[in-house]
Order: sequence, then structure tokens, then C-alpha cells
Amino acid sequence: MGSLQESLNRFKKQQEKCQSTLKSIAGSKTTTKTTAPPPPRAVPASTLAKSPLPAVKFSNDTERLQHINNIRKSPVGAQIKRVIDLLFESRQSFTAEQINEACYVDVKGNKAVFESLAKNPKVNYEGKRFSYKSKHNVRDQKELLRLVRTFAEGIAVADLKDAYPTVMEDLQALKAARQIWLLSNFDSQEDIAYPNDPRVPIKVDDELKGLFRAIELPRDMLDIERELQKNGMKPATNTAKRRVAAQNFGILTKPKQKKKKTEISKRTKLTNAHLPELFRNLNG
Repeated sequence: MGSLQESLNRFKKQQEKCQSTLKSIAGSKTTTKTTAPPPPRAVPASTLAKSPLPAVKFSNDTERLQHINNIRKSPVGAQIKRVIDLLFESRQSFTAEQINEACYVDVKGNKAVFESLAKNPKVNYEGKRFSYKSKHNVRDQKELLRLVRTFAEGIAVADLKDAYPTVMEDLQALKAARQIWLLSNFDSQEDIAYPNDPRVPIKVDDELKGLFRAIELPRDMLDIERELQKNGMKPATNTAKRRVAAQNFGILTKPKQKKKKTEISKRTKLTNAHLPELFRNLNG
């Protein structure tokens, strides 16, 4: 009996312990449900501004790869033009790898493109790098003026356009400074640059000389002045004003009379008597 009673006591204690444990668990759940959630933590604006950009979508990358593929499958001439445009606009030298990165033309992997580019007259290839090659190697306004002065009969502006990026502005500046002339060719309608330097000998074609001498000028100075004004030139004279002043002061402009040719007679004092053949026919 004593051992049975001890077992019952131990069982009661275990039940009491279990009940207390269950009560404590139920109390903790109730507290969790009634407790308000903590307020959200404020995020600084700087953290939001520095948030990483969204990753490149697969579709965008596919479009880029398709664009590169279309360039490399295009005709050789189209790829060469793409590279020359890059060299012309940048005026820098590029390796084959740099060209590939800049305009997606695989110069190194395409033998036809490489050989055509290396032999192109607009490209300078130095064994490793490619650069743009203009027709005339000038880099600034001083060198441009020096070049124009070597062409006494004129140089086509079309041959100077690719010299360097601001060459057209420099040509206009030299024209404004009266250091060169820019004239249009009537046949091709292209501008020609001529040096405006009296020290430079200019050869004028005989046909042009004949055309100039064949021009008949008006007989009246008023007509000449009107023609000058039509062509944007200011006459050095003012014939109308001069004629009005002459009429007001009673001054009449008389035409110049031709000098009468003097004839040799017997009464003329001869100084060349030792040349008698000159005086055979003398007037009486």
C-alpha cells in the first residue's frame, strides 16, 4: 500500500506540472494576439534613391544580340561605311577590338572586311590601328591657309571638307578676313577657294581674257554706275550729282577735241635734214 500511495502522489504532481505548463503556453498566445505590431521603420530618402536599377531583361539582351548579328551579316560595303563613319566622327585611331566594341563590326574575325578596310583610301592602317585619312593633311586654320596659297589656280572646297571637323567654319573666317576668295564654278556649282595674296602669281586663261575684253561698256557713266549698284558694288563716282552741280554753277562739260595732226611743210624747221627720204612729199 505504501508504494502504491507514493505512485499516486507522483502522478498528481506530474498532472499539476502539466496543467501549469499548459496555462503558461495559453497565456503567452493571448499576449501575442493582443499586442499591436511595431510601426514600420522609416527608410531614408537617400537609400531609396540609391536602390539598384532593375536587371536587364532577357528580351532587351536578345534585341541587342540580334542587332549585332544583323550588322555582321550585312554586306561588306555597309560594314566598311560604318567603320569609316566612326573614324571620321571621332578622328581617333582604333584597334580591331575597339572597333568591334564601338560599332559591332568584327574586323578581326571577318577577313573580307579587314582587307577592304586596310586598303581603303579613306583609312590609314599602321599595322595595328585604323584612323581616318583625309585628302589633305591639315589640322587647323593656319595650315589650311598655307595649303590654299599653294593652289594659285584654286582648290575645290569639296576636297577640304573632310580635313578636320571645323574646316568649313575656318574657310568662312579666312574669307571674312579677306585672306582667301570663295567663288562658285558656273559649270559644277562647286565652291573654289583662291588665295587673296598679290604675291601669288595667277595664270589667266586666254579665253577668259578674250571674254573680258569683249565686254562693251556703256557710253554714259550713269549707266555704268547703275550696273555697279545692281551687282552690289558702290561706284567711286557720282555722275548725277556732279552734273547737277555743273548746271547750277554754269559749268558745261565739253567733249575733248581730238588734236589736229601737224603737217610738215617747207616752212617747218627741219631737225632731221640728214634723212632726206623723210621729206620727199612736203606740202607747199
